[in-house]
Order: sequence, then structure tokens, then C-alpha cells
Amino acid sequence: MSEHRDHRVLVFAPIGRDGPASAELFRSSNLDASNCRSLPELVSEMSAGVGTVFLAEEGLFGKDTAPLAQWIASQPPWSDLPFVILTSHREQPAVVAWRRSIVLLLRNVSLLERPVQPITLTSAVQSALRARRRQYEIRALLAAREQTAQELEKLVVERTRALEEANKQLRVEMEERARVQETLRQAQKIEAIGQLTGGVAHDFNNLLMVISGGLDMLDRQTDPNRRRRLMDGMIQAAQRGASLTKQLLAFSRRQKLRPQPVDVAAQIGGMRELLDRSLRGDVHVEFDFPDSLWPVEVDPGELELVILNLAVNARDAMPNGGTILVRGENLPDLNDEEICGDYVRLSVIDEGVGMSPEILSRVFEPFFTTKDVGKGSGLGLAQVHGFATQSRGTVRIHSEVGRGTSIELYLPRSFDLPLSEQHLIDLTRVRPKKSNQGRILLVEDDDEVAALVGEMLGQLGYDVTRAASAAAALGALADGRSVDVIFSDIMMPGGMNGVELAQEIRRRRSDIPVLLTSGYAEASVREAQAAGIRILAKPYHIDELSAALGAARSNPGLDGDSKRSNSC
Repeated sequence: MSEHRDHRVLVFAPIGRDGPASAELFRSSNLDASNCRSLPELVSEMSAGVGTVFLAEEGLFGKDTAPLAQWIASQPPWSDLPFVILTSHREQPAVVAWRRSIVLLLRNVSLLERPVQPITLTSAVQSALRARRRQYEIRALLAAREQTAQELEKLVVERTRALEEANKQLRVEMEERARVQETLRQAQKIEAIGQLTGGVAHDFNNLLMVISGGLDMLDRQTDPNRRRRLMDGMIQAAQRGASLTKQLLAFSRRQKLRPQPVDVAAQIGGMRELLDRSLRGDVHVEFDFPDSLWPVEVDPGELELVILNLAVNARDAMPNGGTILVRGENLPDLNDEEICGDYVRLSVIDEGVGMSPEILSRVFEPFFTTKDVGKGSGLGLAQVHGFATQSRGTVRIHSEVGRGTSIELYLPRSFDLPLSEQHLIDLTRVRPKKSNQGRILLVEDDDEVAALVGEMLGQLGYDVTRAASAAAALGALADGRSVDVIFSDIMMPGGMNGVELAQEIRRRRSDIPVLLTSGYAEASVREAQAAGIRILAKPYHIDELSAALGAARSNPGLDGDSKRSNSC
């Protein structure tokens, strides 16, 4: 009904028969026309719905047009109601001025001067209605746009709410995943620790069995040959224990390496006799080192241990004998996901049984071994991996079942000239001297270790005084005791460790050299090295103790390690 009213023609010509006649004329042209007899009625009908207004100007003479002006001013933005005004012939200035004010009041106006033909009047009104219909179309478009905007806003609100719910659910899932991952890491950590401690306990219990059982049997034997065999077995067990500790440190990358320029061909070539003694008669070793092979920046002693481990593994992989090839190759400008720069690839290749993909994926795990019980700790390849990584390189393995194995070490090139090779795997020992070497203050809290080290120092010709703590050692110095060298453990009770003791002695008696020893105390070791204090690693032989004491007395400063980088 409201839409029907929007297309009405409202007629306001209250004087004479113009109003009814005009309405009848419009109806005859199929227009919906309504005649309004007063200005308030016109404004009221306009509020109910209108297409255009036809009025005679004299109907507004002397009338209060304020309600009409208010209606026109309050139209919505899309509306501009068209008016068709029938004017008179009067051209007096007052009339013209009034007519101009009416045009300004009504805004959208078409003027028709009397007399006017019916077809002209009807055509003007129809034109006004067409203009009004376009306004209604704009209104519809605006309404549709507003509805679309509201629907879009509603959709945005719904999507935002859904997104918030999804984000909330995602956060919950992420927190749950993080919790599960942390639980898994803890489980893997516990499993790894269990595997590690189980392997260490197994190997060390075997070694302790040999030592403790040998000591128990030593007092029961009178035959010198049997006593000698028991002693040799205990010495070998102790050496195996020291080697196992070194492998653990290498795997965990806590082993202190001393990298230096090394001639690979000379260093490994000098191991020929050692390798021949370590392998069976049906296993042969061949070296393939070009004359142009670069030196590498590694710890020479650890390099020899790695090659020996790989050679022994290759031997065990060839039960029917065969050849082990040790090859060196230069790799200039190597650039892959792990390393980049100039590297030397050192390969140990065997003709053995090879490894399946399942075994190959686990070879670097500590204590994983395919050897029989008692024939391997499972730390060999773990040590190789730790050595290569700590040397700023890497290690890779290629193997197929029945077609042998190739283990490749990638070691950083050194641009310095190598020193003469130093073969640190040496079974010969310097015989201790028994002449008077001077007075030594031994600082050691463990009674058994102190007794053993005291015996070793006595064998070396030192007069030994023992202090069980750092405070006791400082007290011994304070009473004026004559001391030529101080030999102290790093880890001790009483609030002062060996490094702090050495620093205090330097402040009080800078003329007394200090030598420290440690099984493993990484932070203190770094502190000692930064302070220029020498350290002798446990366990040590009597000749190593003799050499370390001699070096400390002749040159109290610490030999600095060369630190070079091979970065991209």
C-alpha cells in the first residue's frame, strides 16, 4: 500500500475549480491523483507517500509555509520531491520576488505559465513522476547496499567469532602438542640416560671386576709369572677404562681437543706398525694419499684414535679377511647443508658384510653395537662422530649389505704448515728417574689417590708433603715450609678449588710453579686455562706425571692452543 502511495500525484489548487479539474485530468491519463483542499492536508499526504506535487502558486499566497519547508528539508539524502507549479501572468516585482522565494523553498521545481494546454500539463507531471521513480530506484539500491553491508557485517562478526574459536582451539592444540612433545623429550632423555648409564655400568663393572678380582688374587699367588699376568690384566683393564672415558667425552663433545696443522699422509702413514699389530694377518691396510693432499686442522692424537677405531671396526666386518683402504681427497669450496669451505675427505673403506638401513640409522647411538657381548662398548662410531663435529667437520657413512662400508670424515683444511707428526698412541714409557727432584706439596682430599700419587712422586725422586684441602695447603706455605712445586687436584671440599688455590698462591708466592689435575671439571678447566695454569688429565701414567711436572717447573705458563676457524 505504501508503495502505491509513493507514485501519487498530489494536487493543491484551492481556489476555484482548478484542483478538482486537474485531478480529473490526471486520472484520465491513468495517473493516481488526489486533490488536497488545504496546506496542512497536503503536508500530511506528502508524509504518507507522494510521486510529485502539482500546485497553483496562488494557493500559497498568505499561507504559513513553514511545515512545508520543514518537510522538504527533512527529506532523506536520496529524495528530492519534484514540484510542478502553475503560475499567473502577474509580473509585479513583489510577485516575482515571492515566486523566486517559493522556488528556493521547494528546490526541485518546474514552472508552467497559464494558460497551459492539458497535454503540456500532463506531460510535465509524468516527467516529474519519472524523475521520482529514479529516486525510488536509488532508494532501493541504497537499501540493498545497506542490507548487504549489514549482512556482510553480520558475516564478518560470525567469521570473526568462528576464527576466534578456531584460534582458541588451535592454541589449546598447540599447548597440548607442546606438552606431549616435552613429555616425549623427557621420555627420550630418560631412555637415553638409561641406555647410557646401563652401557657405562656394564663396561665399568667388567673392568672393576678385573681390577678388584686381580688385587684379591694377587696376595694369594706366589708364582711370579702368575702375579705378572694378574698385574698385566689389571693394567689393561685400567687402560680400557681410561679409553672408555675418553670415548664418552668425545661423544658428548666435552673432550678437550688441541687442534693443530696435521699432515694426514705422514700422521696416518706412521701408524702402519700399530695398525698391523691391531689387525689380523688376513686383513691388510692400504693408503691412498696424493702428494697434493692438504694439511688439516685437528687434534693429531684423537685423529689416530679415530682411524684405529675405524680400522678395528672394518676388521671385525671382514671375518674372512680383506683389504682396508684409507684414502684422502681435497674438496675445495665445499658447500652443503652442514659445512662449507675447503675440506679434506678422509675415507676408511672395507670389503666387509656391510650394514642394513636399519642398522645404518643407529650407528652413531652410544652403546649401540652389533658385536657380541664383551667385544665392543658401542662407543667407537659415537666417538668418531663427536670428534668430527668438535673439529668443525662432519662424518658420513655409505654401506650396503654384502658390499662393504665407507666411512668418510670431512676435516677442515689448515692453511698453516704442519708440525712434525706426533704419534700419541705409544706403548713405550719413559723410565722414571729416582734422583732427588726437590720438594713437592701434594694437595689431594682422597686418601687412596693421595697414597698412590705419593708413591708415584716418591718414585720420581720428590720429597712429598700432603695437604688434604686448599686451606691446609695455604697453611703449609704460611709456616715457611720450603716447596719447589705444588701439585693439586681441581675439585676439593672446603669452598676453594684447585684453580682458586693456584691463583692465591700466585698472589702470595709467584715463584712456586703450580700443576693441577682433573678427571673432568669443564668449567674449572676453562678457568684454569684462561689463567694460564697447566692441567694434567686423569688418569695418567708415572712418565706423564714426570713430564708434566718438568714442564711446569721449566715454564710455568700454559701453552696456548691455536684457535683457527674455517667459516664461510
